Amino acid sequence: MTAPDDGAHLAALAHLLADPTRARICLALLDGRAWTATELARHTHVSAPTISEHLTRLVEGALLTQERQGRHRYVRLADPHTAHLVEALAAHSRPTDPPPPTTLRAHRATHALARARTCYDHLAGRLGVAITDALTHQGLLRQDTGFALTDTGLAWFTDQGITLRRTTRRPLARSCLDWTERRPHLAGVAGAALCRHTLTNRWCEPVGTTRALRLTPRGERALGDLLDIDPRTLR
Repeated sequence: MTAPDDGAHLAALAHLLADPTRARICLALLDGRAWTATELARHTHVSAPTISEHLTRLVEGALLTQERQGRHRYVRLADPHTAHLVEALAAHSRPTDPPPPTTLRAHRATHALARARTCYDHLAGRLGVAITDALTHQGLLRQDTGFALTDTGLAWFTDQGITLRRTTRRPLARSCLDWTERRPHLAGVAGAALCRHTLTNRWCEPVGTTRALRLTPRGERALGDLLDIDPRTLR
């Protein structure tokens, strides 16, 4: 049963994200970093006063949090739940057959993001989906009744030295619809922990200043040994 004001709240949220500039801000912040207002103004090609107005509305709408350091204003997505919402909306809104990139640089950037990227604090793209499929195939993750790690899966994370920080209300395992693959990848506490592990152990490396990742030779060997993932499927 919905409360009388639920419709108004949903409409207000939709209105916040209906503006293309505010939507681009939220998509940029899916990299999990805190951005300055100046960086976001440059990224979205708007003026400083305009970006300030948009950021204020997103903060007031509880989609972003902010902090100030000196003259700089830093913002980030409010929490993992917000990131999940933005990624899911991006997946649903993306055309089935998007127009091809018009420049070589755009082509490379698009394909790099599709191969492997971070989605806030977990792995996405072809890499994220491949790992999710491998965990499921090996009986470490269940998808039949929602995402859930099995007892064997919990033991696997422990064996790899991956700590699952269950100190918040965040789900241990959660499905997140991948906007390029149109299939789910692993989010939640386990997804975030696995992402940290791959970056700390240099299985993946960031590509430039984007949220795209490159799978390293060390990562190819590790994923092949641990999850039987053929690296050729990720290239």
